Amino acid sequence: MIERLRRWLRDPPPALGFELSEEGIAAAQITRPPRILFRPLRAGVLSVSPLRDNVLDADELASQIRAVAGGRETRKRHDAVLILPDASVRVIVLDFDSFPSTPSEQLALIRFRIRKGLPFDLDSAALSYAVQASDGKRVDVVVAAAPLEIIARYEAALRACGLVPGLVTTSTLAALELVRENTTAVLMKLSGRFLTISILEGDRLRLLRWIELSQISREEILEPLYPTLAYAEDQLGTRASKVWLCGFGAMTDRLRLDLEREPGMPCEPLRSRWGEVEAYNAGLLGWLESVEELKAA
Repeated sequence: MIERLRRWLRDPPPALGFELSEEGIAAAQITRPPRILFRPLRAGVLSVSPLRDNVLDADELASQIRAVAGGRETRKRHDAVLILPDASVRVIVLDFDSFPSTPSEQLALIRFRIRKGLPFDLDSAALSYAVQASDGKRVDVVVAAAPLEIIARYEAALRACGLVPGLVTTSTLAALELVRENTTAVLMKLSGRFLTISILEGDRLRLLRWIELSQISREEILEPLYPTLAYAEDQLGTRASKVWLCGFGAMTDRLRLDLEREPGMPCEPLRSRWGEVEAYNAGLLGWLESVEELKAA
């Protein structure tokens, strides 16, 4: 997904980016420095799910997007970036001993690998993938899939405001740009009732999973982390060197103490040069970071 973003940004950057969540709409306008806004949504406008329509009140969602966009009219395509909640999309990292060179063969192989593991019909789903840099042994491919109905309804909210989403990604995929580690690192992000855990090995995504929590407590949050760390050590042959936290609010300090005591690794809140990183804007700030890095390249 990052490589796709880089290819797209070779054109003039978009004027606006939006991150949508049940909590609200975070928006950024590309200025120097970026102009970043947040507008809360009332309960019931969005309800995040990978299985059904997420947009429950399309008119209200479009109205609030229009408000943060400043009523701006657009005349050209690819004018906005749309960042979706993690739990509206399935993201899977596949590994292959060998991978075809032609896109049609790549897509056929990916569809064969993921078809049985999806909770929705692949034939009526949007699917995108990115081949990561290989270590010379195996090929890792990041795959994102979601029902077309879910993606189309989110996109329609932008189109209703005269904006065309030229790039659609998810909050954590975009937020990974804020993780600056050359070793193996874990990002834990809490957004509403959904906990997303991802593992990065250098600049390669090795795992991303989200869990719907029955209650927001330290025990519920930490329980899925330990098997994830064990997976990293077993499958990657290396121990994670740091845990980054995002969206935990008042629980952040206590979680840091817990993780630094057991399993005994450094733990820090996710940071951005553009402001405080929260669950509702982590992807937006990550996207801004990628734009800045590409401008400097």
